Amino acid sequence: MNISKDQNIGELVATDYRTAQVFKDHNIDFCCNGNRSIEEACSEKGIDPENILKALEETRETRSSGTDFRSWPLDLLADYVEKKHHRYVERQIPVLKEYLAKINQVHGDNHPELGKIQELFNETAGELSAHMKKEELILFPLIRKMVTRTGGTENTMPVGGPIKKMMEEHDSEGARFRKISELSGNYAPPADACNTYRTAFSLLKEFEEDLHEHIHLENNILFPKSIELEEAV
Repeated sequence: MNISKDQNIGELVATDYRTAQVFKDHNIDFCCNGNRSIEEACSEKGIDPENILKALEETRETRSSGTDFRSWPLDLLADYVEKKHHRYVERQIPVLKEYLAKINQVHGDNHPELGKIQELFNETAGELSAHMKKEELILFPLIRKMVTRTGGTENTMPVGGPIKKMMEEHDSEGARFRKISELSGNYAPPADACNTYRTAFSLLKEFEEDLHEHIHLENNILFPKSIELEEAV
């Protein structure tokens, strides 16, 4: 399949996750803001879309195939998101909160941006934890129920409303982490950074990358396919 500048970014990454790395390399959001064409995203960043198209084609030619999450049953994909990404977030939040508190205490006078980074991450810790619980207790059970019911005879709450709410919350988290990335200089520790400082920024970058994949799987695959299934039954 040839890639054109009119192609939707979220759909492209959903089709072939290998292409996500090109968008990461150019700081183009493919998850929360994936519902744009390549040309639109490049225009916002001042990037020649032809350079992106060339990089995308090279990536698809040289990288090994990734997992085709679009072929997975929706209940299996919901399980995967919960067990891989939700558990990762639950593990990493207390670790990052401790690291950020330490470096802000030690380096905050010389690097006042650390206080804002800590504040933003603490907001993420609370909001994202509540968000995941809503998915685990409300939305994902609805999706599993919809997948397993037969003949459309069992009434269930529509998934469209919860999905819209979850996507709005994804947008908020995406915006918050864009600000964290900006304040941290894209997670580049300064010359006077200690090992704890460097580790904290490395973990923050890893957390953001996991969040991008997490939101991508939901926004670009799980949610639209769930709405399609609901309409079909």
